[in-house]
Amino acid sequence: MKVSVVIITLNNVRTIRQVLESIKGWADEIVVVDSGSTDETIKIANEFGCKTQYRKFDGFGTQKHFAVNQAQNDWILIVDSDEVVSEELKKEIGIAIQSAEYQGYMIPNTLVFLGEVMRFGREYKMPHLRLFNRKFGNYNDREVHEDVVLDGKIATLKNHVLHYSYADLAEVFQKMNNYSSRGANELFKKGKKASLLKVVTKFPITFFTEYFIRLNFLNGYRGFVWAFTQSVYATMKYLKLREITREYFNDRLSE
Repeated sequence: MKVSVVIITLNNVRTIRQVLESIKGWADEIVVVDSGSTDETIKIANEFGCKTQYRKFDGFGTQKHFAVNQAQNDWILIVDSDEVVSEELKKEIGIAIQSAEYQGYMIPNTLVFLGEVMRFGREYKMPHLRLFNRKFGNYNDREVHEDVVLDGKIATLKNHVLHYSYADLAEVFQKMNNYSSRGANELFKKGKKASLLKVVTKFPITFFTEYFIRLNFLNGYRGFVWAFTQSVYATMKYLKLREITREYFNDRLSE
């Protein structure tokens, strides 16, 4: 069975070489769909013989759905442009896809935050559906926090990918601003409301959940920073939802 690795990119020169190094010679095909990189991301992808294509970005779900459709093989491994595939995982995948029992596999994802692995909490080996047979499904069209919709049986693999998501705190807040805007749009489409009470309580509730219930206090300083940034993100998302809702009703009134 052959595997196509699918990656969507935008200015990922910091991590893309390390990502491609981890899968070169193992993947039968590497598909890269880029949304307009101005750095050397595509140049590096071409060095590794990737099948590259441009598509204007309109959301993570639709971008990944399109990218999956560009692959030649049915078995798809989705890898983010800042995720490194371990040797152990590659061996495990090679064995797993030989079985006809499952049509998809959850792959543990471990966050590397501020230079170190987050060894406690849900950011350590959090499973995501990343390996699947596209005959049985593909990504939905959500702007952010997209999912694979699969009509088949799913198992979970043991070995993980390492997620080098942020270079520093500046990038954390940069991505947070982008994701919170897209997340607010998703909530608005679903008819969700952002009451003043929800906005005011979002930060303390999220921080308590992330720091204590999800055990990030065991990650030391990095755990505190993670819990703090996730709380800011959650609050920003509902603040922006409140803003979108207000603008929508103001436009309706002015018609």
